[in-house]
Amino acid sequence: MKTMDEVYNRYAMTVYRYLLSLTRDPGVAEELTQETFYQAIRSSSKYDGSSSVSTWLCAIAKRVHLAYLRKHPHVEDIASADIAERSAEDSVIENEARRELLIKLHKLREPAREVMYLRLFGGLSFREIGEILGKTENWARVTYFRSKESIRKDLEEDE
Repeated sequence: MKTMDEVYNRYAMTVYRYLLSLTRDPGVAEELTQETFYQAIRSSSKYDGSSSVSTWLCAIAKRVHLAYLRKHPHVEDIASADIAERSAEDSVIENEARRELLIKLHKLREPAREVMYLRLFGGLSFREIGEILGKTENWARVTYFRSKESIRKDLEEDE
């Protein structure tokens, strides 16, 4: 593996975007990114090269995020309330279609919601999403398109 400085310089934004898609909070995402790289340094000897470095880092980031949620159980409630509050503000500031789309995304069940967030907000490829979630690229692609189609139909029914 490359030096950790090289790994950080190359993958820090990928890890940050992934965590931002999970937390929807730039400050928390930055904090968890730092923790992810700390954990990566501690376990670098365990990296066996069976996956890409970005996949390995995102897997660590997912565990770091889950640990964060266990330590801060109120975060999910606050995040849900914050999204509802922002949605109300968005109805004034932004158009109704975007608000409805975000509501539909938030109501998706896991793992479909995570696939959508990783793709739309994290900018990850289907291959990367599949690797992070322990599934195939095709599974990620099918899950994304089925979820997208479901949201599209829901939006059409609401009209």
